[in-house]
Amino acid sequence: MTKNYQFPSGFWWGSAASATQTEGSHNGTKGKDIWDHWFETEPNRFFEGVGPYYTSDFYNRFKEDIKNMKATGHNSFRLSIAWARLIPAGTGEVNQEAVDFYNQVINELIANEIEPFVNLYHFDMPMTLQEKGGWENRDVIDAYVAYAQQAFALFGDRVKTWFTFNEPIVPVEAGYLYDMHYPNVVDARRAIQVAYHTMLAHAGAVKAYHQAYDGKIGIILNLTPSYPRSQHPADLKASRIANLFFNRSFLDPAVKGEYPAELIELLKEYGHLPTTLPEDRALLKENTVDLLGVNYYQPRRVKAKDHLPNPHSPFMPSWFFDRYEMPGRNMNPYRGWEIYEKGIYDIMIDLKENYGNIESFISENGMGVQDEQRFIKEGRIEDDYRIEFIKGHLKWLHKAISEGCNAKGYHLWTFMDNWSWMNAYKNRYGFFSVNLETKERTAKKSASWFAETAQKNGFSE
Repeated sequence: MTKNYQFPSGFWWGSAASATQTEGSHNGTKGKDIWDHWFETEPNRFFEGVGPYYTSDFYNRFKEDIKNMKATGHNSFRLSIAWARLIPAGTGEVNQEAVDFYNQVINELIANEIEPFVNLYHFDMPMTLQEKGGWENRDVIDAYVAYAQQAFALFGDRVKTWFTFNEPIVPVEAGYLYDMHYPNVVDARRAIQVAYHTMLAHAGAVKAYHQAYDGKIGIILNLTPSYPRSQHPADLKASRIANLFFNRSFLDPAVKGEYPAELIELLKEYGHLPTTLPEDRALLKENTVDLLGVNYYQPRRVKAKDHLPNPHSPFMPSWFFDRYEMPGRNMNPYRGWEIYEKGIYDIMIDLKENYGNIESFISENGMGVQDEQRFIKEGRIEDDYRIEFIKGHLKWLHKAISEGCNAKGYHLWTFMDNWSWMNAYKNRYGFFSVNLETKERTAKKSASWFAETAQKNGFSE
């Protein structure tokens, strides 16, 4: 029996990318950001020594890429503006060359009937501001809001959907807890201050936008449901605390305008509350988001700790739970991530039941696979595994929508294979493969499938 998965009229079909991962930092005039600096100082930390200089060359090939987006059924596309390209020193003078570039990209998208979703920050702090402390420094909040206001003024006549941050927890975790990204700090106190200042910057940008413009502004969060090993109270508590740290720490202030009381009490108990000012509370409360982007890749499975943490070790979220490897889980062996399609449904139901059913969409979902050349047949990568991955998630998203969830679209990460932070091109995610020597783009099988799905606004099977 055939089942139809038809999506609501006006559903957003598209994909997402970031400036640092696609533009190529050697292209055009651009100030140095933390990735440029880190690659210059520690290239050994990057897969095969490949840094952000030579990426997918979107800077020079955006017209070709946007034409391909149109052919692939896109009616929307999320890009990011590189702060250090638009304002090379982080503050002060605007780079007219960057203004011209982003104007061309935005105009080209609109000419192809693709709505530009523009994100202001995707892990790319200008180095001049990082040298002043980055998000640890409260002055950087003002610099960010000024940058956001500049972007709104330059592009807000055409861009009606904005996002302040993509996955703001990643710089916190990777940069200040786990030594995965620059500045390679392992200090929960500093991490928590960075997280707090990031949300103040977010609220400041939301306030500035609503004061002068009538579009929508939101934030993009990587929500990773925390599933307990069992229904034992200790496992349930472990999953609740994991959820507090990794989801609600940004979700609650963004959507509700306040932090969870349980998280505040926990940080207070361990002496890790951030430094705040009295006026912060009203800023957060009065400037909640219009729209929520949800990046979903994998679940988080946890259990109660088997052993007490070393009291002399750095304070970490993992003091409160252990990872749990569920037997029989479905894995993507290339990325080391579990594939659990129902997670997308669980997130949407949570947003419906606990967050006012806020307007949302899947802003990233995707499958990274290594050595995709293995799957070439007659010149095309036959990525049926990616099609099945997308289908599986869309089925659960469809179910959530049928139950009243306010989900408006689905964006794949990503449109074409791009440079991935420390992993370079190790795993490929795109609808289009990119030849690293020639930069030639070649459509994969998933591109054709997505084009047909977008055209029909759904699929059957």
